[in-house]
Amino acid sequence: MGDPWPFADPPQVSVVTQRTILKEGRPILLVIHDEEDGGWQFLDGGEFRVEAALLVGLKTVFDHDASIATLADLPLGWQAQRAGPKEPWKRHKSE
Repeated sequence: MGDPWPFADPPQVSVVTQRTILKEGRPILLVIHDEEDGGWQFLDGGEFRVEAALLVGLKTVFDHDASIATLADLPLGWQAQRAGPKEPWKRHKSE
């Protein structure tokens, strides 16, 4: 049996990510937990293009990169960034 689900949101909740992450293998370098609607964004840190956005379940992103579990307690209205996939996350309030 695996570890318990780390997020308060259910595994099937819809989140935003990018084609560059799930289809092209780029790392997640920016995570945003929206204050307005509680939504999550898992981004590669580059320029965000709507046409490259994907709406997927949170478990899909978690299965792709389980290191996001350390951000399960990221407060609403906050974001976390890292310089690379092996680097530590730095958290700060979104502007």
